[in-house]
Amino acid sequence: MKVKITKADGELYDGEATLLQMPGVDGLFEMLEHHAPIISVLKAGSIRLVDTANSTHHFDIRGGVVKGKNNEVLLLVQ
Repeated sequence: MKVKITKADGELYDGEATLLQMPGVDGLFEMLEHHAPIISVLKAGSIRLVDTANSTHHFDIRGGVVKGKNNEVLLLVQ
């Protein structure tokens, strides 16, 4: 799936991923390819992303929102 993680001062990630784990306000949740459409609020914590080369990336955030549809995921974070 195509993932873009953006902060006000620039992009943190723009590429393909096979797994995305995020700190939702009700707890951690994951997205895989072909996930149902979603819009959700994120709280402070760490985003874990596994890319197509099976490398894991971590991004610490103070909060944000995520929108996912048709294998395209956009995260606007602080």
